[in-house]
Amino acid sequence: MSKTTRATQMLTKAGVAFTTVIYDYDPNADRIGLQAAEAIGEEPHRVLKTLMAEVDGKAVCVVVPSDHEVSMKKLAAAFGGKSANMMKPGDAERATGYHVGGISPFGQKKLVPTAIEITALDEPLVYMNGGQRGLQVRLDPKAALAALKAIAAPLVA
Repeated sequence: MSKTTRATQMLTKAGVAFTTVIYDYDPNADRIGLQAAEAIGEEPHRVLKTLMAEVDGKAVCVVVPSDHEVSMKKLAAAFGGKSANMMKPGDAERATGYHVGGISPFGQKKLVPTAIEITALDEPLVYMNGGQRGLQVRLDPKAALAALKAIAAPLVA
């Protein structure tokens, strides 16, 4: 497995300090984020999952703790929209250039508005997908927020 992906290249270029963590990815896991947390021995609320959604028909990236679900109402509100829905897996792969299970908020093919669950910023360090199945990056959530030019908002149900 390569530790160099578009995600890690973007972080390096942005000057964000991070470390990589490789783990055994289970493609049959019911909840990929929770499986990642267990595999790396970390609390699920510190392992953030990256989801692709649409707000009023426009693509957005959503980053939330792996032990929570996104509230579509809160997601729409965070972007000033009326409605939100999850993007279909094939559409998410085409939009990001990553495979489901390896979608990172960093280094996506197209820059889309991104929101991070506000409570994640309370953690000194979090884990996010590094752009490949079985690869996480460990970093300061505030540095991730800045690098992504993301908004922080209450997003979970």
